[in-house]
Amino acid sequence: MKLYLKIIYESILQAKSQLVNNKLRTILSLLGITIGIFSIVIVKTAVDSLEFNIKSSFAKLGTDIVYIDKMPWNENPRDNYWKYKRRPDIDFKDYKAIKNNVKSAKQATFTLFVAGKTIKFKSSSVEGAYILAPTWEFGEMMKMEFDDGRYFTRQEYNQGLNKVILGYNIAKELFKGINPINKTISFYGQKFNVIGVINKEGDNIVNVMPFDDAILINYNTARKFIDVKDPLRTGRMLSVQAYDDKNLTKMTDEIVVAMRKVRGLKPLEDNDFAINESSLFMKILDSVFASINIAGFFIGIFALIVGMVSIANIMFVSVKERTNIIGIKKAIGARRIVILLEFLIEAIILSLAGGLVGIFLVWASTRIINNYVDFTMFLSVNNILYGVLWSIGVGIIAGFWPAFKASKLDPVEAIRR
Repeated sequence: MKLYLKIIYESILQAKSQLVNNKLRTILSLLGITIGIFSIVIVKTAVDSLEFNIKSSFAKLGTDIVYIDKMPWNENPRDNYWKYKRRPDIDFKDYKAIKNNVKSAKQATFTLFVAGKTIKFKSSSVEGAYILAPTWEFGEMMKMEFDDGRYFTRQEYNQGLNKVILGYNIAKELFKGINPINKTISFYGQKFNVIGVINKEGDNIVNVMPFDDAILINYNTARKFIDVKDPLRTGRMLSVQAYDDKNLTKMTDEIVVAMRKVRGLKPLEDNDFAINESSLFMKILDSVFASINIAGFFIGIFALIVGMVSIANIMFVSVKERTNIIGIKKAIGARRIVILLEFLIEAIILSLAGGLVGIFLVWASTRIINNYVDFTMFLSVNNILYGVLWSIGVGIIAGFWPAFKASKLDPVEAIRR
């Protein structure tokens, strides 16, 4: 054990000597491994960060919620477009059937989406704000958080009162620094009292439900001046939440029974609706990012080849410069394995030095990106270990042949050189 510790210690000293005595040559050579490790780790970091951001956006759909729609999410709509187009649209009666008959469901909500309207407050106006008109359960199911104000009360919902909740961007643009709570705005020829402003979401890669540019009125209010039965003028979403995600299968079975009954489907008729879960998106994303990771791996490999050549070049020069020292060591009894390990460990240390610089540059890049771009990019511990292991691997591969050549030298010939 002492022998191997001594070999490691001497290898560290030799690597330090290379860095100190041949600064320019070593730095230029290590530049290859630095670029290689930087390339492979930055690609993996970017892919992991992108995956995290997209999956975090889709996670807002909820793992304990299913969404009933005309079309399944895990198929290309173009493949069976007309089949799904002919299906009846999701309706309020579907919501009532599920609410009354699906006992394993914690709650259900039906939401209308209406195209953008001009919102006015005194002389200010905002165009293009889209309207969400959900049933009362929406706020709890979507875990809505407020910058100011509150959600609809049950009484406001039941009576269909003209109360409105504003998205962050809408409130900021319409009121320009004025507190909007309890102010009166108008759209659709109606006056509405502002009761809340939703927390700012920001620019996510995927905004599953972009509340920042939306206004919310409740469903009973909307039905007073919007034709809620017209599918051409309104989008609609029916969401059902289980008590926990382990209860989804039982709840889904009950939903199928309730939906088939309310739609009068015969036993041999196919379902004319689809039940979707957020996990469908996750499975699709897993396969997509697996392919991207493979592509990133090969990009990194090509960059690392340059690093391998650089380390091998340093080690061949190092062996040539110390040929007579190798001869003396072998003449006084040093075994071949000792010589081989000495140069191999030196190669690993040099490669690791270049790799650590590359990892540091990745970390610095993530900090810069996070400061200037609205995108969460992070260097994980796994990716740091990934870079370190690649550095060690490159050192072993690049340093083995020079180390092997050194261990094979004849002591007499080596001393003469």
